[in-house]
Amino acid sequence: MRWDVIGLVLGWTIRVVCVPLAIVGLFSAYTETPEYAAKTFLIPLILAALVSQWFIIRSKKNTSNQRVRDREAFASVALGWIPVIALGSMPFWLGGTFYGPYDIGDASNVEILRGLLYSWFESMSGFTTTGATVIDSSVSPVCINALESLESGTIDCIAEQKESILLWRSLTQWLGGIGVIMLGLLIFSSVLGGGMNLARAELSGPSLSRLGPSLQSTASRLWLIYSALTLLEIGLLYFVTDMSMFNSVNYSMTTLASGGFGTSDSGIMAFDSALIESIIMVFMVLTCINYSLYHLFLAGRGKEALKDEELRGYLLIILIAWLAMGFNLVRSGVSDDGFFETMRHAAFQAISISSTGYSSADFSKWPVFSQFVLLLLMIVGASAGSTGGGLKVLRIRVAFELAKREVLRIIQPKKVIAMRVNEDVIDEDQVFIVLGMISAWLVLSMSSMLFISFLEPQWNMDDVLSVVVSSLGNTGPALGSYGPTSTWSSMSDLTLFWTSILMWFGRLELLTVLVLLHPRTWKDIS
Repeated sequence: MRWDVIGLVLGWTIRVVCVPLAIVGLFSAYTETPEYAAKTFLIPLILAALVSQWFIIRSKKNTSNQRVRDREAFASVALGWIPVIALGSMPFWLGGTFYGPYDIGDASNVEILRGLLYSWFESMSGFTTTGATVIDSSVSPVCINALESLESGTIDCIAEQKESILLWRSLTQWLGGIGVIMLGLLIFSSVLGGGMNLARAELSGPSLSRLGPSLQSTASRLWLIYSALTLLEIGLLYFVTDMSMFNSVNYSMTTLASGGFGTSDSGIMAFDSALIESIIMVFMVLTCINYSLYHLFLAGRGKEALKDEELRGYLLIILIAWLAMGFNLVRSGVSDDGFFETMRHAAFQAISISSTGYSSADFSKWPVFSQFVLLLLMIVGASAGSTGGGLKVLRIRVAFELAKREVLRIIQPKKVIAMRVNEDVIDEDQVFIVLGMISAWLVLSMSSMLFISFLEPQWNMDDVLSVVVSSLGNTGPALGSYGPTSTWSSMSDLTLFWTSILMWFGRLELLTVLVLLHPRTWKDIS
């Protein structure tokens, strides 16, 4: 393992985080106070600049003529998220969202350390686009102080936070959507060769050759499409609906990232607007489509894109899930809404659960059948090469084709059967990668369910099952006690930390992280 190469990747990755910290810091200084901006955003900005410069200077001398190999690429991407998450947690810890170092004397050391854990969780949930939150009236000093000033009643804890904190939450998801590592590659590819290996480790879905001839052109096009869709949604939400500009920006960033963070405790439910939900639904579908298909559309190859089997499979799954849940809700009579309102909520939730995790209704109170459909959608997820989570439709399709081939082999043992997707023969190596990914997902999910059920003996089965699936699938809300109207703050410290690690595994789709655990990764082999 060449540590100089990894150090250079980490340095450029950390340097990328300086830009959003500076932007939100300036926003905070302008809309709030310079003192608050300095103590909340300037400190992590300076720390990020110093650490990134140290990594770059230390590593740059010995790596000018070296290319990134597969081992270094996967290790660098997996490790690169750790300092990014740590830096992203600092505004929450320093800005008063949770107890931090400025609260020494007013809070116990345990509360301050727990505030660091909550900040880590919030940052991890943001950058991995999971969307689960621990901002709650029981743990956030901002909300605790606001409650003490009231004689009675409740408050909207997320809405009580500073606007700069809410903007930072949304920005962490927007950066994590396609990947902060991928953004860094725009700069990094001109410094060190082998960048395609890094892109392959970060983006496990799209066929990079379908987007551009080089890493820089690929990354540029990905971020151009991503940014253009974000701006388009901001415009529609602000000019077509009655959303404020602040809310339009925040919800657009978290929608395109398939994130799910909102600006209030109720999230999308607070608006109760069919128009807002319709616009967001369109963009949630767009986030769950392989980004390489957008390039085909822009290149005038729309018919080819529409023939994509994964796209058709994803849309069919959403359609079937919507109809199944909708008619089940109507039949059960659990909703007081009319037929069309019920179908609207079913459609929104069918799309959202594999994307942002937004909620237009409290689906934790839905019938078991509808909740089970949502759980399956969490597992399946979106398309490969999208910002959505889950196992991905393409992998499920490959696993199905493999099972079908093995059945046919039993019936016709002498027949040569090739597996195809989009009329292309699937290479056996790719099949084994898919099987490895699914096997690792099953092993990790089962072991995590056992571990968490041991840590949380008071939980129900649906709590354990859905929290693990939600974390690994980067969905956000779970079922049961941790549904769309609840935060995750009541979990034990160890459970919170482990679910944050599951988010990290899920965002990098397991195999990238598992590379770190193999002893051979760290051997010095030329």
